[in-house]
Amino acid sequence: MTGPRPEAVALAARLAGQAHPARHLGEACRTALRDAYSVGLTLAADAALAQRVSLCAAGPLAARGESLQINLGEGPCVQALRQHAPVLAEDLDDPAATRHWPVYAQQAKAHRIRAAFALPVLNGTGPGQQAGLVLTLYRDHPGPLCETDLDTAQDHADAAELLLLAAPAPTEDDLTHAWLLPTTAVVHQAIGMISYRHHLTTGQALALLRAHAHTQDTDLTTLAHSIVHERLTLPDSPDTGPSDR
Repeated sequence: MTGPRPEAVALAARLAGQAHPARHLGEACRTALRDAYSVGLTLAADAALAQRVSLCAAGPLAARGESLQINLGEGPCVQALRQHAPVLAEDLDDPAATRHWPVYAQQAKAHRIRAAFALPVLNGTGPGQQAGLVLTLYRDHPGPLCETDLDTAQDHADAAELLLLAAPAPTEDDLTHAWLLPTTAVVHQAIGMISYRHHLTTGQALALLRAHAHTQDTDLTTLAHSIVHERLTLPDSPDTGPSDR
């Protein structure tokens, strides 16, 4: 396996001293690309994105593009992690390109996303590892990702990994100042509460949470906050009935 190119190393070195390197990296990537893209950067502990940290959402399309993947559990980022390979969907109207995530494609188009390109940087070793960074480019018009922009985006993804490896592990008292913000802790709390209340596995609880968020057209984190802090109880779903555990 080859290491990052010198361009990625130089980029990481330039951003290492910034207060919020992930945010600066996303903006730097947008500026360096030839075409106009929004840039999302996610750190995921599993391919379903049930455990992930959103590092940056730079540009008008990125925040919605990233949150839809978390809410639905599908999308180019999810597919890239599962396949351990880039996903280059140059036209979200093409059913062959989006066959693994048709619901995401439909909703992304409603938010003016017409093309999406996910570049994973996988961490760890072994055939079963799933954790990794994913840099995703979102664009408001269809068309291929040119080789120059692909190389530029990959350099920024590799630089993000170098920054992550060099970052000190945040302490519990320092989380709000760390560049890795645990923005979805409330989602994990909600999954645990749903699992207990409905006698479900955590996977079933996540499915119920996502289904209800989709039905109510609300963000997963907003719904989780209502469950944890406002004592909201979800109705049972016929697709995620009580388990026998």
